[in-house]
Amino acid sequence: MRRALPALALNAALAVLALLTLAPLLWMVSASFMPSGQANSYPPPLLPHGATLANYVTLFTRLDLARAFANSLFVAVMATLISLVTNAMAGYAFAKLRFSGRDRVFQLLLAALVIPGQVAMLPLFLLLKSLGLVNTMAGVIVPFMATIFGIFMVRQYALGIPDELLDAARVDGAGELRIFATIVLPVLKPILATLAVFTFLSAWNDFLWPLIVLSDESRFTLPVALASLSGEHVQDTELMMAGSVLTVLPVLAVFLVLQRAYLRGVMMGSVKG
Repeated sequence: MRRALPALALNAALAVLALLTLAPLLWMVSASFMPSGQANSYPPPLLPHGATLANYVTLFTRLDLARAFANSLFVAVMATLISLVTNAMAGYAFAKLRFSGRDRVFQLLLAALVIPGQVAMLPLFLLLKSLGLVNTMAGVIVPFMATIFGIFMVRQYALGIPDELLDAARVDGAGELRIFATIVLPVLKPILATLAVFTFLSAWNDFLWPLIVLSDESRFTLPVALASLSGEHVQDTELMMAGSVLTVLPVLAVFLVLQRAYLRGVMMGSVKG
């Protein structure tokens, strides 16, 4: 019994901390179902009195937030898929393929990590302007297509693939694309799942870059659309909470679906490192 007491106390403390962490999220969901003005009362109620879906109906009908939701979903999904392909290929190349200047180029990439992303926004915007990609969904996706952090993650993980396995496949006549597709990709699944979560979160929650690139309201992503609504509906706490729930739910869904592979990739990546 004495040995069980420390474990019980620790679990109780963790449960309390978990509830404190989840409390703002739970109240956000609760407030999204409250009638207008109820969340602004003092003290604010924990549960809605007369729960209603009116806030969600308003978002999708009068405020047309469904289009912004679809835009964000398109950007996040396409950015994630393209990022997985490009980062996987680049990370594998830096880890296992031999070419002139490989290590020097990789060192330059790592050095670029210290440069704040905001510094590159102006030259990237000018580049997209010259290509005619400003105010397009493709222009929003471009910064996520390949990232230094993603290449680094895949490269560190791919270093653990035995060279003998790859050389044996080459001796058997397999080309590099076949080796990558049939041998390398299955091994990289855990780290790619982790990268997918990171990329989806970044693309879905990104506010500054879509705000810079997009000028047409019909192309606004969800964070930009919610920010534009906050000025007009700043007092509509329940409405803003409903919009916040719509922003958080897809992120939670992606994490819950990929959590096992995500944690496995993080843990195995730390061991390999």
